[in-house]
Amino acid sequence: MDAKNETAPVDRSALVLMLAYVEAECRRLGAEAAAKHAAMAAALVPELAASVRAPLH
Repeated sequence: MDAKNETAPVDRSALVLMLAYVEAECRRLGAEAAAKHAAMAAALVPELAASVRAPLH
């Protein structure tokens, strides 16, 4: 297994966590449309999206 394949799940996990944080901050600030877009972006990340992020509000 090469280094690129070993880091891909970690990269996807980090991306989903960042998007979940952006979603939460947008909701905290009252920017519902932006929060929904962040949630939709997180849902597009393969494999990890369902297991890492919180459900949509």
